Amino acid sequence: MPWFKRVEKGINTPTEEKKETPDGLWYKCPECKTVTSMTEHRKNLKTCVKCNYHDRIGSKEYFAILFDDNKFTEMDEDMSSGDPLNFTDSKPYPQRTAETQRKTGLKDAVRTAYGKSGGRDITIACMDFAYIGGSMGSVVGEKIARAIDHARKTRTPFMMISKSGGARMMEAGFSLMQMAKTSAKLALLSEEKLPYISLLTDPTTGGVTASYAMLGDFNIAEPGSLIGFAGPRVIKETIGKDLPKGFQSAEFVLEHGFLDFIVDRKELKERLVDLLGMIMPAAEESNGTAKVQKAAKSS
Repeated sequence: MPWFKRVEKGINTPTEEKKETPDGLWYKCPECKTVTSMTEHRKNLKTCVKCNYHDRIGSKEYFAILFDDNKFTEMDEDMSSGDPLNFTDSKPYPQRTAETQRKTGLKDAVRTAYGKSGGRDITIACMDFAYIGGSMGSVVGEKIARAIDHARKTRTPFMMISKSGGARMMEAGFSLMQMAKTSAKLALLSEEKLPYISLLTDPTTGGVTASYAMLGDFNIAEPGSLIGFAGPRVIKETIGKDLPKGFQSAEFVLEHGFLDFIVDRKELKERLVDLLGMIMPAAEESNGTAKVQKAAKSS
């Protein structure tokens, strides 16, 4: 005899009494199709429990991973884009900006902050793809430049987490100028012997790849990240040849010498702390020697 037997036949539940599973309780991996609960997915730092596919996350999650106890001080948090070109596509740029800010809760495509990671002071800038595809506009360039200035002033390492579709078309030349500005600021950081760690995440493309994303003392990436400058179609039409499979993946870029290593998100903080533990004493010693030499010359 079965353990369950329907006594009444033809039971009909009124629509208003039917219960449905709320949205957002489950996560289905786009790579291996494994289904897991969102609670477990978040606990695993939004990486697949089976195939380790790295889901896209934003500055909120990266700051929580990297800063000790999620404690940090944000810089220039109210800086927002203007409309220097009176740009309009399907809608005016100011309207698009206002709608995106309301939808995402972000002021622009990058957030900058300073705090401690593994007990060591650090300055971090992190891009958000949710804000107009993480596009680089004048605010992005200015906030990164100011974060680098803060790192120089406080003698702290600087980390850049890139996630971008490239330059922001609504700001045209103003956007492209940020490539030169951020690169110049990083040159000043290098002159002062302060380490710059660049983390490339999915996707990092366009003018961001062509500027600050690839200028790190250490260029690192998350597994499976899309890293490139132009799209495959443009490259194929330019060189007139078929392209190797996966040629814009982090693994391919690492194999061809453009990355130092690939790091799993769950190991990111530990690897960062270990890396800074190795290079900061040397940087501090070098800086001390330079000061002594400068003092000797002036005397």
